[in-house]
Amino acid sequence: MKNSINIGFIGAGNMAYAIICGMLDNNFRKQNIKISDINEKLLITRHNELGLDTFTNNTLLAKECQVIILAIKPQTLALVCKQLKKFINTKHTIISIVAGAKITDINNWLGMNISVIRAMPNTPAMIKQSSIGLMANKITSNEQKQLTEKILSSVGTCLWVEQESMLDAITALSGSGPAYFFFMIEAMTKAGIELGLDEEIARKFSIKTALGASMMADKSKYTPSQLRANVTSEKGVTESAIESLKKQNFEQIIANMMRVGFIRAQEIGFELGNND
Repeated sequence: MKNSINIGFIGAGNMAYAIICGMLDNNFRKQNIKISDINEKLLITRHNELGLDTFTNNTLLAKECQVIILAIKPQTLALVCKQLKKFINTKHTIISIVAGAKITDINNWLGMNISVIRAMPNTPAMIKQSSIGLMANKITSNEQKQLTEKILSSVGTCLWVEQESMLDAITALSGSGPAYFFFMIEAMTKAGIELGLDEEIARKFSIKTALGASMMADKSKYTPSQLRANVTSEKGVTESAIESLKKQNFEQIIANMMRVGFIRAQEIGFELGNND
């Protein structure tokens, strides 16, 4: 990374914190990373933990940074962008990790057509296991894309898409996905307790089973479908349990869940765009 490039985070919450920690672990210099937030107490915490320059004024941060990462709540995005309008130029790179916010709306709020990259990370960024969807507008250079990927790959795996609507699909799949699996772990733990297991055993085995299965799916040469078949003996325990799920239309339940998430991600984008 060029030492002259300063990267500024607007928003000092958990996702920004995770990305910054990943960057520091990947040899980004702390003097090139700056952070802004209205929560002064949180900024003090971040400064003490990470040794970063902090700001309570977003425009002061924008003056010092060539890359600005928007890590704020959707309802504050339009206001923040409009505040930045007079303090950015076409040399800036704007990276938004705000769910649903469209590139065209961000450009409109900023008042000019500049490089905007949308990113959809998920919470496993906290342990550097995030899945991150990326989409750039047409004026974004390869150098800007490469720098963005270098920043975000500090906390996981990046994948570029060519259609912005695919980020809404990624939001429904992996953005919200960890919560689906947490819900599954909750349900399996509860069921294990009802079958007579100690709560701690039920919880630990549910978590470790999910972890082991995910790692096998990631590392194996076989597809998840084949891995499932490999552990499903005819007329065995697993087959009977899987058949129960099929009778309850499990695959359609999952499809409906993701469709609802996809639609809601699109709705949030339209709501933000209409909230000028």
